[in-house]
Amino acid sequence: MRFLQDWYGDAALEYTQAWDLQRDVHADRVADAIEDTVLLLEHPPVYTAGRRTEPHERPQDGTPVVDVDRGGKITFHGPGQLVGYPIVKLPSHVLVVDYVRRIEEAVIRTLAELDVVTGRVPGRSGVWLPAAPGRPERKIAAIGIRVSRGVTMHGFSLNCDVDMDWYDRFVPCGIADAGVTSLDRELGRDIRPLDVAPRVIAHLGDLLTWGSYEPSPDIERVEHASVPLL
Repeated sequence: MRFLQDWYGDAALEYTQAWDLQRDVHADRVADAIEDTVLLLEHPPVYTAGRRTEPHERPQDGTPVVDVDRGGKITFHGPGQLVGYPIVKLPSHVLVVDYVRRIEEAVIRTLAELDVVTGRVPGRSGVWLPAAPGRPERKIAAIGIRVSRGVTMHGFSLNCDVDMDWYDRFVPCGIADAGVTSLDRELGRDIRPLDVAPRVIAHLGDLLTWGSYEPSPDIERVEHASVPLL
């Protein structure tokens, strides 16, 4: 498996350029012309809407939205967010849901190394922090994929030191009853995508060899009568 990551900071890759690159890499992987490949990068600010996005979930301020062919709903990409596009051929015994869980697991294990405890929420994709006093469950990583001809596209985004004000303009992933967070907010210090990428690479490289693994537990859910969304 190869990891390509030349697009951080001032070299952040425009979303449509990255999508074209994904399609080219995908075609080569389908043809077995290349090995499994993961693109790691940052984007300039952009909203992307998956196939299940509802009109009311889009930004209401006229911000442009790119409609894409992945699953899921609408999300934001921008500086300070580590975006990963694994373009890998799924073995016949690996179901799509297992692939998604492996991507989640790679992020969960990465964050555990940074002393941030996360997990899955049943019925919701992505990686979450549990509710805390005065704070709801908070999503720190979003996942949306597409599988075509047995090869994956799109992938995940992990909020590192992203400007969270962007999330005030839309309904993130169509979920209005939970919060969104970032690593710098949880750790109280700056942490860049480039700082996190080596850990993500290590865990993706392990989990996408398709061996058995022990999934991390789901987060414990606590019902709060009234919790402000942050």
